[in-house]
Amino acid sequence: MKTKETKEMTFNELGIDKRILKAISELGFETPMPVQQEVIPFLLNQKKDLVALAHTGTGKTAAFGIPIIQQIDPSSIKTQALILAPTRELCMQITDDLSKFAKYIENLHVVAIYGGANIMTQIRQVASGAQIIVATPGRMLDMLKRKKVNVSAIRFLVLDEADEMLNMGFKEELTAVLASTPDDKRVLLFSATMPRGIESIARSYMKTPEEITVGSPNTTAENVHHQYYVAHAKDRYIALKRIADFYPDIYSIIFCRTKIETQEVADSLIKDGYNADALHGDLSQAQRDSVMNRFRGRSLQMLVATDVAARGIDVNDLTHIINYNLPDDIEYYTHRSGRTGRAGKSGISILIVNLKEVFRVKQIEKQIGKKFQAVKIPTGKEVCEKQLIHLVEKLKNTEIQHDEIGSFLPAAYEQLKSLSKEEIIQRFISTEFNRFLSYYRKAADINVELKKESPARFTGGSGSNSKSGQVRLFVNVGQMESFTPAKLKTYLQETANVANLNISNVEVTRCSSYFEVGSQFAEIVMAKFKKEKFQNRRVQIDYADRPGRSNYKDKGYKGHSKSTESFFFNKRKNRSGK
Repeated sequence: MKTKETKEMTFNELGIDKRILKAISELGFETPMPVQQEVIPFLLNQKKDLVALAHTGTGKTAAFGIPIIQQIDPSSIKTQALILAPTRELCMQITDDLSKFAKYIENLHVVAIYGGANIMTQIRQVASGAQIIVATPGRMLDMLKRKKVNVSAIRFLVLDEADEMLNMGFKEELTAVLASTPDDKRVLLFSATMPRGIESIARSYMKTPEEITVGSPNTTAENVHHQYYVAHAKDRYIALKRIADFYPDIYSIIFCRTKIETQEVADSLIKDGYNADALHGDLSQAQRDSVMNRFRGRSLQMLVATDVAARGIDVNDLTHIINYNLPDDIEYYTHRSGRTGRAGKSGISILIVNLKEVFRVKQIEKQIGKKFQAVKIPTGKEVCEKQLIHLVEKLKNTEIQHDEIGSFLPAAYEQLKSLSKEEIIQRFISTEFNRFLSYYRKAADINVELKKESPARFTGGSGSNSKSGQVRLFVNVGQMESFTPAKLKTYLQETANVANLNISNVEVTRCSSYFEVGSQFAEIVMAKFKKEKFQNRRVQIDYADRPGRSNYKDKGYKGHSKSTESFFFNKRKNRSGK
């Protein structure tokens, strides 16, 4: 792809309708973001389909929403644009944004259709006239089956966060919805990454699409700093608390892998006095809305969430993203870290890993093209020093309301006249600070020295753990081959056919998996699979933590594959600057 420098522009130069410009101006937007600068003129001036690759939080909603609004006919109540999004949160966010952009266009209505809300209310809203519908795939398919939505006249079909819709298992729903739409529509596909499932959709439902890339696929924003902390698995929650205490003004999302763990971590943080709460799929819509309103209003400092629940969260000024667990798929890390460092601001994305997971930091580095900084978990003393400085800064910056407290000061001066300035400061700090001092007085250093641990984990190429006699292995099959941990364990045991072989700690990700066997079986298992094929694909097993081991990435799945390059032959621009 060709690289082109971004020319500083304003929204006035993009050919946008004056009514929309007025609404944009009232929202405080002056300069279009790179994806808006590229996509808006293209959609206003050309008729081709579009694939736009851009990171989460780069302004994609305005990029497709503004030109669609401008080309809608408000005099007709027919549905003219359908926007599909993976979650109800993102669906609601897009609807809200488009309604704001269309503020000064009379009779233009945007309706949200998503699960977890009263379907009869949504049916009435559509029947009253909805030129633009924003929907989740499952609810949209339900409405189509009920024949409550007519999409025969749509001119625009947008797939927003298309990669995530596939990750969440919406392929069948997407295919069914796409098949019900007219052939002459424009399909606009927006995605942060380009897995091969997206290419399949493009081949079936798009006509020689133009591609616009802002930044490199699968990489993260430049102003996000990536760090990792290493702790024993049993100390993971303690490490989280230390990090939270070390950043007194933290405003973050903490990502967990499961709904159960999300709730457990949130409950523990609340019990320990932190302003935190959970967001996951088991909450009702009213509960989710309540949590999000408190988080957006900063009543909560920390939101503990699953990947699915966090989709569509559009919150400004997040200081940290904390990966309490590593994501199952590296692509999820791109989505997670993209929640901070938005709109030119900086942010920090943190991984908390145990010894068995350290090797995956290198995998993520290679995938996103960024280096992680290894950071020591703060000691109790370091946390107390940081909190003390924060307290003193807060004291210095406190505004004195002279008129309101003036009448009370003489009594206070009288009570304190026997104390020196130093004694007053000492007593004030002790009053405000005793909780931290008490908690951290005997706090142990929970950092793990990797150099001391490494020889026990990898000796002579065996990758064995001397304490447990177990070896962690990698295999290049996973969810893409419909494996679950149980199915993979059965497949490995039956194919290896080795007496007394025990396979444990099976972890299945999108296109690869990990498992443990006794050290005496490692070489035997690898030898058994040397000529093994699954679904006409060579199965490869190797030590998970072998230094320099290649990652055996699926060709055509991770990143921007050669097959994708050949299909999207009509390349436009790559904004990566590389």
